[in-house]
Amino acid sequence: MQVFERVNRNGTPLDLSWQARANCIGVDPDIFFPERGASTKEAKSICAACLVRADCLEYALENSEKFGIWGGTSERERRRLRRQRAAERRAKESSVKDRIAV
Repeated sequence: MQVFERVNRNGTPLDLSWQARANCIGVDPDIFFPERGASTKEAKSICAACLVRADCLEYALENSEKFGIWGGTSERERRRLRRQRAAERRAKESSVKDRIAV
């Protein structure tokens, strides 16, 4: 049997060992993928006390998860985080270029 290693967009192997410690193990997945307009409170409350919440969120951000609650965030919240991070990266790069140009 062939084993496929999961990799991110850069080809770097993913460490998914955090998933075994997630609070959502054994929970009905439908809770984390509510219908449009349905409440996300139950899913977010499970995530709120999860020890691997940050790992889950990073996974979702790195893999552009478009649906569901990941790391206690909705897709709208993850889009906002991606925009904020991109703006921070641009500002940092601009600052570095300014220092080099001086």
